Amino acid sequence: MPAATASRLKSQLDCLPILLQGLKDGALENRPVAGKWSARENLAHLARYHEIVSERLERILAEDRPALPRYAAEEDAGWPPWTLLPAGEVLSRLAALRAQLVKRVEDLSSDELARTGVHSRFGEMTVVEWLEFFLLHEAHHLMLVLQRSRQLIHP
Repeated sequence: MPAATASRLKSQLDCLPILLQGLKDGALENRPVAGKWSARENLAHLARYHEIVSERLERILAEDRPALPRYAAEEDAGWPPWTLLPAGEVLSRLAALRAQLVKRVEDLSSDELARTGVHSRFGEMTVVEWLEFFLLHEAHHLMLVLQRSRQLIHP
């Protein structure tokens, strides 16, 4: 696996203490933007998305070029329970899911990393490309966590 991908997979979430510093208890629950997810809901989405990516990874490894549709939280029966979890639980589960994903990916051979799944919009992608897609998606939501958090401190 490319060193940059492996490094970001291991460390990208290390920014969370910085993003969340200075927030008062319960602040992650607030929705400073009507109709948009709160910082906690964005973090819950990231945690749930780890489960989705892990399931997709296993399909790519087990099946020949599986078709993997675009993920939409609104259509996911597994999403609503995540929206009810308190921030501390979301963060704890997110860390555990990330550790599991890192461990799973570290054990993959070069042949396994080259296996592909077909995204409904982006086409055929290798495991490494799926991981890059995952990391970019995650970075987007981390930016939203920063925005929502700062909107609460500096409205």
